[in-house]
Amino acid sequence: MLSIGYGRYPPSSLPEAWITIVSMMTGATCYALFVGHAAALIQSFDASKRKYREMLKQVEEYMAYKKYPRSLRQRIQGYYEHRYKGKMFNEKEILEELSECLREQIINYNCRALVATVPIFANADQNFVSEVVVRLRQEVFQPGDLIIREGTLGNKMYFIQEGMVNIITKSGIIATRLSDGCYFGEICLLTNARRVATVQAETYCTLYSLDQKNFYEVLENYPEMRYSMEKVAAERLHNIGRRPSIVKQHSENDDPDEEQVQKIAEQILEHQVSNTSHAIFYIGCASTMDLKL
Repeated sequence: MLSIGYGRYPPSSLPEAWITIVSMMTGATCYALFVGHAAALIQSFDASKRKYREMLKQVEEYMAYKKYPRSLRQRIQGYYEHRYKGKMFNEKEILEELSECLREQIINYNCRALVATVPIFANADQNFVSEVVVRLRQEVFQPGDLIIREGTLGNKMYFIQEGMVNIITKSGIIATRLSDGCYFGEICLLTNARRVATVQAETYCTLYSLDQKNFYEVLENYPEMRYSMEKVAAERLHNIGRRPSIVKQHSENDDPDEEQVQKIAEQILEHQVSNTSHAIFYIGCASTMDLKL
């Protein structure tokens, strides 16, 4: 196999010719197996990157088939690039294979940056934090994306891990900006009413959303956090001229830790002021109905 054809010395008899043929076929087979295994080994070094390229190729073929305009194609490609950063994993399948304990540890680790920046988690019970983060769903928005539209029913609240969003009033004015560690959308979950402003991404944003069902499940088990969020919501409603009747008259049986509630609420509001130019949240609700949990 290291020389041209059958080697330096040609076979001079029939047995020699057969031996030469067999040796060449054996060498070619071994060479092909070696090259194949080497190629497979090289590909396995970065399977996630290869999977990402395959997925991106499929997306490009889909966009070409649908004849999307160039601007829309660029936004879709930008989303995938920012969302997966050149690598793709089936995270859901991986987590489902793990035990509940390991899954919770992984999710807590993945959300460590969020937990470190969101003030509502600072003095909260660790069990509350764990119950929230395991229910969160990561979402990525590009500059210009409308995260919340005015007039829609609120079915999610959002935590900002990274990025900046604009709070836009009905008149089109940017009322304020929110950045890392802020959260919004909780008032409409507490009141089941419609949004009164639009939230638009100013930069690439990595958010974690908590839907209404999970929102109620978590707060039902931790009344002190529910009360502190109600106080913050009432303060925000007051700042935009709404009557803060969101705070419900709770029974004595609930017996929340009032000092802890006040501490958490104050910390959230202080963080809001330090991260925005106004202490106003326009992600409230048009209704002033009492909270029904």
